[in-house]
Amino acid sequence: MSNETLSVIDNRTGKSYELPIADGTVRAIDLRQIKTSDDDFGLMTYDPAFTNTAACKSAITYIDGDRGILRYRGYPIEELADRASFLEVSYLLSEGELPTQAQLAKWTHDIQYHTYVHTNIIKFLEGFRYDAHPMGMLLGVVGALSTFYPDAKNVHDPENRYIQRVRLMAKIPTLAAFVFRQTRGLPFEFPRNDLDYIGNYVNMTFSIGGQHKPNPVLQRALEILLILHADHEQNCSTSAVRGVGSSGVDPFSAISAGIAALYGPLHGGANEAVLRMLDEIGEKKNIPAFIERVKAGEGRLMGFGHRVYKSYDPRAKLIKRVADEVFAETGLNPKLEIAVELERIALSDEYFIKRKLYPNVDFYSGLIYQAMGYPTDYFTVLFAMGRMPGWLAQWEEMVTDGEQKIARPRQVFTGLEARPFLPIEQRK
Repeated sequence: MSNETLSVIDNRTGKSYELPIADGTVRAIDLRQIKTSDDDFGLMTYDPAFTNTAACKSAITYIDGDRGILRYRGYPIEELADRASFLEVSYLLSEGELPTQAQLAKWTHDIQYHTYVHTNIIKFLEGFRYDAHPMGMLLGVVGALSTFYPDAKNVHDPENRYIQRVRLMAKIPTLAAFVFRQTRGLPFEFPRNDLDYIGNYVNMTFSIGGQHKPNPVLQRALEILLILHADHEQNCSTSAVRGVGSSGVDPFSAISAGIAALYGPLHGGANEAVLRMLDEIGEKKNIPAFIERVKAGEGRLMGFGHRVYKSYDPRAKLIKRVADEVFAETGLNPKLEIAVELERIALSDEYFIKRKLYPNVDFYSGLIYQAMGYPTDYFTVLFAMGRMPGWLAQWEEMVTDGEQKIARPRQVFTGLEARPFLPIEQRK
């Protein structure tokens, strides 16, 4: 008998079973053989929110939450954030290796070639109300791209998939910038392919009358933030991309599902919640009282703790350094002083230490975006732009995984048994 098995005894029947263990998992379908009778459906697992269920095998992102480790394709996030460009990281996630100079040149050229969007997209954007949420607009226009590129439905052609990945990487900065301009009633600034990826996006966002003086410190800070958000394993939005993509739909539609998931306040809106919390605190002197209310269950410490990380979020350490660099350029935000003091107190309080509540990636990112000139309701659009290469890499991996089928979770039925239909006059 192999050691790589799990012995199970069903106390209902007295029967025993040997379930193979592979990669630290047992296959849920192997439980189906455990039955009480021939007409029994078989045993299933029940796992709300998939907290302990692996739905796929992936070679893209590795996370060790207990040790605070995050790696893309084996590379520590700290090294990538320090030494790589966003397009290098995007290529790495997509292709599995960091690009050579020639590969990066081709990747960059291909993306620059596709930065423009059809003029009908502008009409589409102009159809939104003046107060439309930026993420709602982004969700709509990305989904609409599927109608402009019907060839994208051919998801089993590798060359076709490459073109669609390039198109999405190229057009997401343009669309994100157009959404920004639309919310402000500003004319759209079109792509400039003489600028790099980040510089082009910033120019399209902030240029007035064709004039914008770039700040290299702020642009590099934005690039680092995008790198830190590029992928994060099987989170809600990535699972949405994979789940919708498993139907064989085009990537524009699958990615729009990811944007819809990210739109939710429990996923993409966490850094907004941090700013609201800092506004609620108001001044440093109010922090101790706020902490006591949190400990009493009368509020939440936003930006602390993570579903995966049980020690310090490695991205938070990097973002704190980026915050120092940004505020050296823009001037100190009073909220930063509150945030730093709040972090200091929380990290020295046994209540939070015992619960492993450490700052996460959202604690400082909102302050940085605000200092750069982005409004609070736009933060999640930046998150989506950063997450695009991860979504695309995960979609590509899903499409090429021979074990994957159309997603269809099971359910535990808790409703009524069969009952007769009553005419309306007999119903009570």
